[in-house]
Amino acid sequence: MKSNSHAIKKKFNQIKTYLSLQKNRLKESLPLVYWALRKKQTPLLPKLVGLLTLAYALSPIDLIPDFIPVLGYLDDVILLPLMVKLTLSLIPKDIIALCRSEIRQDFSIKDYKKWYYALPIILIWILIIRALLKGLLTLI
Repeated sequence: MKSNSHAIKKKFNQIKTYLSLQKNRLKESLPLVYWALRKKQTPLLPKLVGLLTLAYALSPIDLIPDFIPVLGYLDDVILLPLMVKLTLSLIPKDIIALCRSEIRQDFSIKDYKKWYYALPIILIWILIIRALLKGLLTLI
């Protein structure tokens, strides 16, 4: 019994460490994606994929709702990191290097706490909900 309990605790700690590592990678990668989107040198495809990635990361609505046990967090643990990885793989390496150096010089964590950064996402969701409601009302 004790060895089984010890193995479960060990596995749980491994998962906890992995999730913590993923969270830290996202904390570093999402600002990098944002910074690269602002560059004129970034090609159109990475900008579109990056915009989708940031919108999904900032959106309060998940593809799989978080209240569904285990599955609800899979999009946060798997889908979002894959989207970030895809975006960064599409951005030219010289632009990524430039953005990393600029972030080190200019980025401050207090910018994250500004509530008005969420306004464009909120506005987009309001427009989507309004369009859906308008479409439903025309069906009735």
